[in-house]
Amino acid sequence: MNMAGVSIWIGRLLVLVGIIGYGYGLYSGHASLTAFIPAVFGLVLMILGHVAQAKESRRKLMMHLAVIFAALGFLLPTGRLISSAGNLTLSPAVVSQLAMALLCLIFVILAVRSFISARKAS
Repeated sequence: MNMAGVSIWIGRLLVLVGIIGYGYGLYSGHASLTAFIPAVFGLVLMILGHVAQAKESRRKLMMHLAVIFAALGFLLPTGRLISSAGNLTLSPAVVSQLAMALLCLIFVILAVRSFISARKAS
């Protein structure tokens, strides 16, 4: 599995989550720059994926950095959702946080599986 490509695609999806979240905020009159947080994480994952593809010697480092960043992208919104679990409603902000957490978790799981597979192969 080409984890650099997966990093780029997950990054694109996170950027889309951020853009949709901010666009909905503009539409509803409650726009906030925090809606772009998934997009920022997505841009970082995309950059790391592109660097990994461009420089084979940096692939391992870039993918490890991407996994660390994706783990943070899972833990931060998950922690926020858990801390406000008693007051949660299915608002656009909550949906955005859930989408970010889920996409980042998927990337972390795929990356760990890839790392284990690469370790067994060597």
